[in-house]
Amino acid sequence: MSSLETLHDLFIHELKDLHSAEKQLTVALPKMEKAANSPKLKKAFAAHLKETKSQLERVQQLLTDLGEKPGSTKCLAMQGLVEEGAKMVSEKAPPEVKDAGLIAAAQRVEHYEIAGYGTARAYARALGEEAAVATLSEILQEEASANDKLNELALNEINEKACALC
Repeated sequence: MSSLETLHDLFIHELKDLHSAEKQLTVALPKMEKAANSPKLKKAFAAHLKETKSQLERVQQLLTDLGEKPGSTKCLAMQGLVEEGAKMVSEKAPPEVKDAGLIAAAQRVEHYEIAGYGTARAYARALGEEAAVATLSEILQEEASANDKLNELALNEINEKACALC
């Protein structure tokens, strides 16, 4: 890891970490979509994959605009969250229960991303990087919306089906 001597250094580090996180998700989401049983959940994962690819491009553009490259930064937190999701994908469970578990794994990811993008936006605001603030605000809203959709799906369909097996 490079030296973190200023808030700008920390901001760049956070963007590189988010870039790595999004990149890892572009690999994980198709596996989660394939493992999902519910057509609505499959659709939610597919839609979020498309959004994730766009977010990856926007974070890449932010780094480019700041004269930086993602480099070899690896988001270890996302790596762990993806590994947890992969365990759920391979879990031998009734489809309804697996779907509930997949939503739980996906919401952990969304909450991590919300924290990361919120932090990066706060740094951008403090540094006067208004273009970055705007982009990060858009992405933050998308992450919150994805979390809300997963929550709604869990509460209004998936959890009830899983609970019917109790």
